[in-house]
Amino acid sequence: MSTPPVFASVYRGALVESAHRGDAAVVDEDGQLLAWSGDPTRKIFLRSAAKPIQAMPLLDSDGAERFRLSSSEIALMCASHSGEPRHVRVVRRLLDRGGFSASSLVCGAQPPTDERSALALLRRRERPSRLHNNCSGKHAGLLLACRILELPSKGYGEAAHPLQQAIRGRLAELGSVPEGEMEVAIDGCGLSVFSAPLSALALAYARLVARRVTGETSRQRRTRRLILKSVSEEPEMVAGSGRFTTEFLRAGRGRWLGKEGAEGVYAIGLRADSAARRAVGIAFKIEDGSARARDAVALRLLAQIGRLTRAARHELARFASPVVTNAAGDVVGSIDPEVPIIRRDGAS
Repeated sequence: MSTPPVFASVYRGALVESAHRGDAAVVDEDGQLLAWSGDPTRKIFLRSAAKPIQAMPLLDSDGAERFRLSSSEIALMCASHSGEPRHVRVVRRLLDRGGFSASSLVCGAQPPTDERSALALLRRRERPSRLHNNCSGKHAGLLLACRILELPSKGYGEAAHPLQQAIRGRLAELGSVPEGEMEVAIDGCGLSVFSAPLSALALAYARLVARRVTGETSRQRRTRRLILKSVSEEPEMVAGSGRFTTEFLRAGRGRWLGKEGAEGVYAIGLRADSAARRAVGIAFKIEDGSARARDAVALRLLAQIGRLTRAARHELARFASPVVTNAAGDVVGSIDPEVPIIRRDGAS
């Protein structure tokens, strides 16, 4: 394997102190590789970038109608949320809809990643619960899927469970990757996690936001549209206060879908517009798994392919070149993205 290119340099003063390398793929909805950096076929575990796809079996089965799901509830099923009170309330509501409790979730207890919410728990001398886990919304949605599909809820996260098989099949369809080539491991929240090439993840995201996908049913098309509508209407449920994905979705105003995954993974689906007749997907992974350069890299890639609007650039400026601070809060450096891309026509 060749060494991945540098995606971002970390400066302390005028000196580059560290560097983050990575690989990326830019693919249109037909599967054509438009641009790349490093190895676009690198196989990765999708981690939480898979969440919109994991929500699909429930919605494909008329779960939104059966359980009267709101946009905020559907968005939370696709979320890596911050454990804020509003997130916890919606998880409880989802569990109640299916007759489940917090003990039904296989994800472990986790402190809120939102600092104010974590401090509020400490002041009340309450312990974090499974409801605060950043994946609890996804798990609640999977339990509802078990209910509507009349599947056992026990073992719902295991690779052999019919629900996980359905998710694996949906991913294979959207990413045009054979199911037999997907490796399986255990994610941080206890669920099965599948692998795929970066180019397949990019293709799946292009198709998530495409007008039509060859071979899909009308119900599947409605599911895709419902997911995009929900996360666009309720971006704060997909991540949390002040976080990049929340602000990125808000700045997109329905033009794109973005979702982070652990270990430096990010995926973006860009809807077709007047300049691009086909939807486009972007997927990348920071090699060392760090998230500190991930947001800036995402924006740099969008700018590189000409899809970062002036308005969005302005709204997301604080994420484009993050500062490095010391314990006193003084700015002592910066993280500068520098993603080199190669286009299909050979330009770089």
